[in-house]
Amino acid sequence: MLNKKRLSLIAGVLWFIVSFILLTIPGNDLPKISWMETLQVDKLVHISMFFILSFLFMYPLKDNHKAVLQIFLVALSGLAYGIAMEFVQKYYIPNRTCDINDMIADGIGAFAGFFWWLRIIKLRSIA
Repeated sequence: MLNKKRLSLIAGVLWFIVSFILLTIPGNDLPKISWMETLQVDKLVHISMFFILSFLFMYPLKDNHKAVLQIFLVALSGLAYGIAMEFVQKYYIPNRTCDINDMIADGIGAFAGFFWWLRIIKLRSIA
């Protein structure tokens, strides 16, 4: 039987694969919805995607109060992955570009996972 920590790691790996697929879709295959572009919905997608990704890899360490450095490194790795994928898009994916704002959104999402993890640890220590 799988425990919650292993399930979270499996979910993290699956979400990583999903994110990789989404980030490597050619630009011509992406939906063109003008209001979404105007509101920069794309940035919310990046934030959400990287929050989920980082949190799924952080969750198994939720009971370890001394894992702050490890969790920070997970968030940093999420940011590095987001930056790397922007360059993959620029050089290898047709009709995609490297967008600094997407990198920032990826970092916000990854570090939001970090701060959410810290919040969970704080709440667990109070209870």
